[in-house]
Amino acid sequence: MDSGKQNMALREGFLVKRGHLVHNWKARWFVLMPDKLLYYKYEGGKRDSCQRGGILLKDCVMTSPFLEHENRPLVFKLHTKNGVDHFLEACSREERDDWAGDITAAVGKLQTSEGVTAPKQPDPAGSQFHNIDLSKVLDSMYDVHSGINMSIHVEQGNTYSNCFSGSAVVDWLVFMQLTLTRVEAMTLASALLEEGFLRTVGLKSVEAVRTAGLGEQFLDDSTALYSFSDSLKKRGSVKAEASRSAVELSGKVIKRGYLLKQGHRRKNWKLRLFVLRSEPAYLHYYDPTKDDISPAGGFSLRSCLVSSLHDNGVPSGVKGNIQGNLFKIITQSDIHYFMQAPTHQQKTDWIDAIRQQT
Repeated sequence: MDSGKQNMALREGFLVKRGHLVHNWKARWFVLMPDKLLYYKYEGGKRDSCQRGGILLKDCVMTSPFLEHENRPLVFKLHTKNGVDHFLEACSREERDDWAGDITAAVGKLQTSEGVTAPKQPDPAGSQFHNIDLSKVLDSMYDVHSGINMSIHVEQGNTYSNCFSGSAVVDWLVFMQLTLTRVEAMTLASALLEEGFLRTVGLKSVEAVRTAGLGEQFLDDSTALYSFSDSLKKRGSVKAEASRSAVELSGKVIKRGYLLKQGHRRKNWKLRLFVLRSEPAYLHYYDPTKDDISPAGGFSLRSCLVSSLHDNGVPSGVKGNIQGNLFKIITQSDIHYFMQAPTHQQKTDWIDAIRQQT
């Protein structure tokens, strides 16, 4: 591989990384190179020029999804040749799968370039899936320690307890190696549904059962809800969200992603996970270093004004180091929010998505 290709970034973006010595979670800017994964610290709004660390990809093993961190379903694990585990969290399932796929491809190319054949994936048709005992799968899902987590979900203003999303089930089946692929996991989950081990909760999953063909009734979707047929056998539900009304969080998720947000009091820049919902239209933000499910803040998008800010010079109301790709949201109550997106394209995408909801 020539040096030009070796120095070419394959992918860049924010991920949240767990520390090795102190097991806290910190946001870092990651750059995937053909042979290594580099990460940098963000100070204020600027990427620290000094590299914080790097992970050599040769002979690494990827586990995605990695579901052993409760309340962090978007983690994947990278196990290095030297036996070190790196736990990284993305902002969405799509981002997690894209990062995992790109890293796995880079590892495979390194093996191929050295004359090592990448390990062949087992043939799904010949896997253990066809001989699976559905009642044993159900027992594993019920398991208090390693089973699937149940919680409260809101769909179209209705609150449902003791349930889980379709994509959480698919993640769990792949992670537990009961299936090899997400498609296979959907087929297995459909079988659990057809046999009456699982039941639909809410309109979206009910509609899928009514309209889909046999074996395709289960949705790999974070807004399609399911539960055990006998939910009393499972441990109790989590506490309902107290600080935010259920209505606020009941809308359909339109967009998720990491943005830098300026604080209102200290005017410092911090990375936040933003979630855009519609019907009702709200923008919530979360602290990605914490594993709680409560938003750190949020506001209604009704009558909001969103505008792009120029990167040349520092606009009024903005302080600190500016990376660029700035935009501003003014709420109906005249509160000004300043955000920075990682790229110009992401800024444009966020502005367009928010404008459609105002």
